[in-house]
Amino acid sequence: MTSETNQEFNFYEDELIDEKIAAQQTAIEKEIANEQKLVGDLIELNTLLNEYLAEDTVYRSKITELSERFRYMRKTRGDGNCFFRAFAFRYFETLMGKPDEINKLKDLVNKFTSDLSQLGYNSFTVDDFKDVFIEELEKLNNTSDIRLLEEIFNNSGSSDYIVVFLRLIVSCYLQNNSDFYLAFLETYQSMKDFCSHEVEPMYRESDHIHIIALTNALEIPVGIIYLDRADQEKATPHNFPDDSNPNIFILYRPGHYDIIYRN
Repeated sequence: MTSETNQEFNFYEDELIDEKIAAQQTAIEKEIANEQKLVGDLIELNTLLNEYLAEDTVYRSKITELSERFRYMRKTRGDGNCFFRAFAFRYFETLMGKPDEINKLKDLVNKFTSDLSQLGYNSFTVDDFKDVFIEELEKLNNTSDIRLLEEIFNNSGSSDYIVVFLRLIVSCYLQNNSDFYLAFLETYQSMKDFCSHEVEPMYRESDHIHIIALTNALEIPVGIIYLDRADQEKATPHNFPDDSNPNIFILYRPGHYDIIYRN
């Protein structure tokens, strides 16, 4: 065996080792994610300090400042659905014990169900997700028991159906307003193509366009608080729409969304 052949063999072995390490890391991350609740318990926001080293002064100072404005938070599972699940949980929470507001949302849900049918979506499939969405929503009509909401959102069946239906609402809204939103897409030729790849599939991460579309579709503003390494001394707030005064706040750290509660 020549030295050149030996080098090729060693290189191949190195590649296999790298692949095994990557696969092991992926498996570990998946196991950790699966052990985490879909929506976590209420905890104090400053417990985030435990996730950053003492030397990480940028994050730690921003968390300390942020905890003066937002005392509590709920972590969500980092599975790509975290924005939709965080939004849905907090939105449903604001509707608890408010049957009039719940009925308004039901009317809107039925409108989007009809719009989806007109766009060519299978009515039986859409109705399946819609029915679960409304069924879980109606459970909140006459209660303020947060344990019920936690149960709904930590049951993967009901929780995922709610997420799927919100994704369909976003897709429907974007397709019906494609003349405006298509200008913001760089790699897709049609809004339908974008939605089928980036909006409707479960576990696809959310970006600005998803947030804008969902808040506009439901006419519910949301405040996103950006916690990152930007030069600002504070975590950067951004309301959707810009001139709104939201009651729903979501914390964004690169690649992930959690629920936070204003003092």
